[in-house]
Amino acid sequence: MSDHPNLDHVKSYFDKRIREHGASPRGSDWNSETSQNVRFDQLLKVVESNSFSILDYGCGYGALADYLAGNGFDADYYGYDILESAIETAHQAHRDKPRRTFFTDKSQLPVCDYVVASGIFNFRGEQSFETWTEYVLNVLNEFNRLSQRGFSSNFLTKYSDADKMRSDLYYADPLFLFDYCKLNFSKNVALLHDYHLYDFTLLIRKD
Repeated sequence: MSDHPNLDHVKSYFDKRIREHGASPRGSDWNSETSQNVRFDQLLKVVESNSFSILDYGCGYGALADYLAGNGFDADYYGYDILESAIETAHQAHRDKPRRTFFTDKSQLPVCDYVVASGIFNFRGEQSFETWTEYVLNVLNEFNRLSQRGFSSNFLTKYSDADKMRSDLYYADPLFLFDYCKLNFSKNVALLHDYHLYDFTLLIRKD
């Protein structure tokens, strides 16, 4: 696989949103807290333990940390984002809250029980579908390396309504990615595509 594509356009896109909307779902380019939490519900189905460590890859302002605490999860939370403005916002939003650590330096990321990623592949800007797909596969392999027990990620689906699809977004093929994960990561892979949003979630549980 080749090197990652230039992510400057992605950083610019999300930097504008976090600066405009701050620590809110719109700051992470979600329409509402409800849709954001529905996605968290799906991603966390990969978890099969009462106590665990979790890496939120592409954490934005760290909304998942509050969601975990509010829903009774006993988790050591680590958040990573390529955007310094997002991590600055996260530090402010989670100041003095225990068991929450944030990073912008990928080399510092710890191996955790689980890795989850929400919405990080949706915006591809001017990158071709093929280039972005290769990037997605690279990052999925990174998730596999950084997780001990499993990982999960969501994607916009190619089964979205054609008249509502945008040329700068990445609409993934759920069957292709399911097959790739099944062949490369684990026998225990779940594809969730039944929660009334125009996306799907993959859960990879390690043997």
